[in-house]
Amino acid sequence: MLNQCNFIGRLGQDPEIRYTQTGVATANFTIATSETWVKDGVKKEKTEWIRIVAWERLAEIIGQYLKKGSLIFVGGKLQTRKWTDKEGAERYTTEIVAKTMKMLGGKADGAMDAPAGSSDVGGREPGEDDDIPF
Repeated sequence: MLNQCNFIGRLGQDPEIRYTQTGVATANFTIATSETWVKDGVKKEKTEWIRIVAWERLAEIIGQYLKKGSLIFVGGKLQTRKWTDKEGAERYTTEIVAKTMKMLGGKADGAMDAPAGSSDVGGREPGEDDDIPF
């Protein structure tokens, strides 16, 4: 079976960096992907907002080098998770768990200077003992 997703898009806001109780970094952010087409001579456009979560070193690099408007490639897997909110209601979210990320574009695209070799990094999935801080 295969669960693999790849996207190129721009960050909709600065990444939110948090740490689990055991000190594991996690980054949460959304990217916008757009498609355009022409129908009846009129140009149409649709934007999809994709939730991304990254862990460990990948999360730290994202927090250090990316900001709103940064153009990136992100590859990972699709997951849906469930949690209970403050009012006791069960909630669900679908997101991409990032495994790789590449910064695209330059400083004008919102990316900061990154050290050589750091723009293509891998991530990992949270273990059962990691507390998700959201």
